Amino acid sequence: MELERTPITIRQCAKTYPDGTRGLRPTDLDIEPGEVLALLGPSGCGKTTLLRIVAGLETPDVGARILFGDDDVTHVPVEKRGIGMVFQHYALFPQMSVAANIGYGLRIRGTPEPDVRRSVGGLIELVRLEGLEHKRPAELSGGQRQRVALARAIAVRPRVLLLDEPLTALDAKLKESLRDELAELLRRLHITAIHVTHDQQEAMSIADRLAVMQSGEVKQIGTAEDLYRAPRHSFVASFLGRVNAVKLVTDDAGARGIWLGGLWLPVAVGAGQAHVMLRPEDIQVRASSGSAARVSHRVFLGDRTHLRVTTLEVGDLLVDTTRDCPLRVGDEVALTVEPRALLTCAEAA
Repeated sequence: MELERTPITIRQCAKTYPDGTRGLRPTDLDIEPGEVLALLGPSGCGKTTLLRIVAGLETPDVGARILFGDDDVTHVPVEKRGIGMVFQHYALFPQMSVAANIGYGLRIRGTPEPDVRRSVGGLIELVRLEGLEHKRPAELSGGQRQRVALARAIAVRPRVLLLDEPLTALDAKLKESLRDELAELLRRLHITAIHVTHDQQEAMSIADRLAVMQSGEVKQIGTAEDLYRAPRHSFVASFLGRVNAVKLVTDDAGARGIWLGGLWLPVAVGAGQAHVMLRPEDIQVRASSGSAARVSHRVFLGDRTHLRVTTLEVGDLLVDTTRDCPLRVGDEVALTVEPRALLTCAEAA
C-alpha cells in the first residue's frame, strides 16, 4: 500500500492564547513529499500546539498559512484536510473488533463493504495483526493496540499522517521494538508524516529530519546526525544526548581556549561566547600518575562505562569509554580530545 506524497508548507504559524501567553512563535517549515519530520522538545515547547494547528484542531494567529501541496488548508476544517492521526492513548472503540476499528473510517465515508473488507485485510497484513481480526482492544497488548490505531489512521488514505507521542504509553522494551516497526512501516508507505515526541532516541530512529523546539520556537532543523555532531545552539547539543559545558579562558598570550586536566586546547570562537560543549564519548582517558585529573565516579552499563573525572580547572567532566575500561575510582588520568570534537554552538538563550 502506497499513499499520496504531499509536501507541507508552514508559514508564519504562531499561537497566542487569550491571556497573552505565546504558545508558538512565528514558525516556517517545509516538509518534503514522503518525509517524516519529528517535532522534538521538552513539555511546553510548542510541538503539540504546532501539530494541532496543522491538524486543524487549533486556530493559529492571523497571518499564518498552511499548505498541503498547492492547497491552502489554513481555514479548512479538520475533517476535510485529509489527515490521519495516531495518539498516545490509541482512541480505539472498545466495543469493536480489530477489523471493525480499522474499517470504521471507510464505512462512515460510505465505502462499499467489499472494498472495506479488502482494505482492512491488506492493512491487517501490513501491520502484522493476522489472526487478531476479531479480538477487541482490551484483549490486545499495548503494541498491538498501537498498530490497530495506525492501521485505522491510514485506512482512509490520508494526505498527511500526524503522530502525537504515539509510543509514550508503552513500556521501554516494547517501545524500542515498536519504534523500529513504525520506522520501517512509514518508509514502506512513503507518506508525509509529522511525529511529535520528547524522546530523542525515538525521533532519531523514526524521522528523516528533526526540528528541535524550545520555548515556542524551532531552534534547529536537520538530520539526527547533523544535529548531534554540529548543533548550532547549546540547547540542541544538550537535548540530543549528554554534553559537558567547558568554560573558555584566555591564556597569558591572549589566546582563548580550554584547560582539561592539564591539557590546553585553543578554540576559535566569537567574542561573546563563554563556553564550548564536549560530548562524553569524545574524551579519551588513560591512567597517568601525577596527572591533574582523577576518576571520582564509575558506572558499568554493560556495553560501555560511564566515568566522572574531576579536574582542577573545570571541575567534573562526564566521560564515556569502553566496557572493558580498567580505570577505577581514585585513579589519576590524562585526558585527550580531538580539537574537531569541540562544539562551538551558540549559548543558550
